[in-house]
Amino acid sequence: MVNTKEALLSMISQPAEDSGSKVTVVGVGQVGMACAFSILSQGVSSEVVLVDVVADKLKGEMMDLQHGALFLKNAKIVADTDYAVTAGSKLCIITAGVRQKEGESRLDLVQRNTDVLKHIVPKLVQYSPDTILLVVSNPVDILTYVAWKLSGLPKNRVIGSGTNLDTSRFRFLISQKLGVAPSSVHGWIIGEHGDSSVAIWSGVNVAGVRLREINAAVGTESDPENWKDIHKQVIMSAYDVIKLKGYTSWAIGLSVASLASSILRNSNNVHAVSTYVKGLHGVDGEVFLSLPAVLGARGISHAVTQNLGEDEKEELQKSAKLMEEVQKGLTF
Repeated sequence: MVNTKEALLSMISQPAEDSGSKVTVVGVGQVGMACAFSILSQGVSSEVVLVDVVADKLKGEMMDLQHGALFLKNAKIVADTDYAVTAGSKLCIITAGVRQKEGESRLDLVQRNTDVLKHIVPKLVQYSPDTILLVVSNPVDILTYVAWKLSGLPKNRVIGSGTNLDTSRFRFLISQKLGVAPSSVHGWIIGEHGDSSVAIWSGVNVAGVRLREINAAVGTESDPENWKDIHKQVIMSAYDVIKLKGYTSWAIGLSVASLASSILRNSNNVHAVSTYVKGLHGVDGEVFLSLPAVLGARGISHAVTQNLGEDEKEELQKSAKLMEEVQKGLTF
């Protein structure tokens, strides 16, 4: 007898109890502040803690937000260089790290940002042993693996922001080509948040109508409409924005706020986030990559088992192999 729920969802973890809505953001650069501002302005949390090593900038960012507390439903906003201030955080968002330079791949950043996490993760877990870690720093998939190793937390409570933003870019670009709203386009980018990401063209649909039912070549090299170019634009999006303004911030901040909302409100929304994928879709390595996953108060409870095409599955497995190779060279 077919069990639809079991066929669709893969159990990742056991339930954990909710522990409040205090959020810590580590790193007050452009990305960290975009995350904090998005979370506060959307009312996702009424208590946000900022942590950084640069005391003056940290204090300035805190004061700037505090002065607007009246417009943020009187949210509590504090900051300190001492991690003791983070105690009791339900969610800890890590944005600290070396910024990606123009033309530099996310993977080039890996060892430098691994060294940064060595100083951050143990302190967060020391003061908030029941927290959920949300890694945003790049290369996010490998650094999520690093955070998991350093934290000692169960896999369901260590999450990478992954391809949640890539998926948003994907849906936006498709919506522009079709002339409909991004929220009416359904499609996913999985795998690495980076150059080896995988576009699931086989599932892209509007109102339940799959694009491949209209044009069987959508997303392939033989497509006369060149839909495949949209995935290339997704991959180049961050590079293009960095070239134009020096960094990315607003879109990733909004993306992280959506993830925080699902966790803190226990909404069980499905997002493309970086999670432990060993044993899924033929991946046999101990790596973190993005798959559609159910987010709630316990972190990740399930991963959605997509019906991937053989080419899509092979691309995901190649992405996993790339992560494995990079991880072999890491020094913890």
